[in-house]
Amino acid sequence: QVQLVESGGGLVQTGGSLRLSCVASGRKFSSYAWGWFRQAPGKEREIVAGIGWSGAIYYADSVKGRFTISRDNAKNTVFLQMNSLKPEDTGVYYCNAALTYDRLRIGDLTGAYNDWGQGTQVTVSS
Repeated sequence: QVQLVESGGGLVQTGGSLRLSCVASGRKFSSYAWGWFRQAPGKEREIVAGIGWSGAIYYADSVKGRFTISRDNAKNTVFLQMNSLKPEDTGVYYCNAALTYDRLRIGDLTGAYNDWGQGTQVTVSS
C-alpha cells in the first residue's frame, strides 16, 4: 500500500526552525512533483511549497524567504526547512504529490497518491 509518512514537527518559539521530512513508498517518487501543505486550525488545507521533478520550485507568498523545499529521489524523501517561524505558521503539515508541477500548483493531485498521510503538527508560540 502506498503511504506518506511525515515527521519533524514540534513546538517552537517565534523565530525558531524546524525541518520536516516526508517519506513516500512507491516506485514513482522521482517522476512526481511534490508539495508541502498546511492546515491551520479552522482553515482549509493550502499549499505552502512545491518542487517539480525538474527542480522548479514554488513558495506561497507567506513563506517566501523563510522556507526551503528539497527532495532526495534516492531516498524517496521530500524535506521542508522552516526558518524564522511565526505563530501563523502553526498547523498540521502534510506532503503529497501531483503528476506534474503545473497540476501541483493548482491543487490537482489526482493520479498520484490517493490518500493523505497523518501529517505532522507544527506549533509556533509567541
